[in-house]
Amino acid sequence: MPEKEVLLTGNGIKKLEDELAFLKSVKRREIADRIRAAIEFGDITENSEYEEAKNEQAFVEGRILTLEKMLRHARIIDTNEVPTDTVSVGATVLLKDLEHDDEIEYTIVGSAEADPAANKISNASPVGRAILGQKIGDVVEVKVPAGILKYQVLNIRK
Repeated sequence: MPEKEVLLTGNGIKKLEDELAFLKSVKRREIADRIRAAIEFGDITENSEYEEAKNEQAFVEGRILTLEKMLRHARIIDTNEVPTDTVSVGATVLLKDLEHDDEIEYTIVGSAEADPAANKISNASPVGRAILGQKIGDVVEVKVPAGILKYQVLNIRK
């Protein structure tokens, strides 16, 4: 079964590469030191420091594998090639909430880069899926758990 590609901007790929480098060089060494110190306490069968360090080691190794897989299957979105006539991954979109008369700006990114707190939404999220391919002036309805939201696309930029 083919692996799913991971859409990333240049900043997104740099962020993942930096996290991977930190985990491999710094975090692995810290955990190994903690395990070594815990072993020096003696009996590891009832050693909570040893158990915590081993659990953290398992988590970090899992995250390293995940990051390596994501980077292996990454497709970089060239923001210079993002069209401004339709909503696409990499675009920043100004939307008007027609129910509350509010405006909100989202950048559409791949799911690995999504950060709702920073207004970066995934192309696979309900809002992201609904606005992909839309043009300025288009009105979209987005089905969310709380009901249906209506947005109008006001602007699209790179």
